Amino acid sequence: MIELLAQTGLNALYAASYTALVAVGLVLIFGVMGVINFAHGELFMLGAYAIV
Repeated sequence: MIELLAQTGLNALYAASYTALVAVGLVLIFGVMGVINFAHGELFMLGAYAIV
């Protein structure tokens, strides 16, 4: 039971860190260029498919 809890916690941490990296990328691009990069979502989607 404790192994399942640990694995679930690690999976949640992995998903949250991946989402945080995407958010940091969007903030950096918006802060430097002043525009929203819509291609960033496409790269996020490709990365998610590559992980699966």
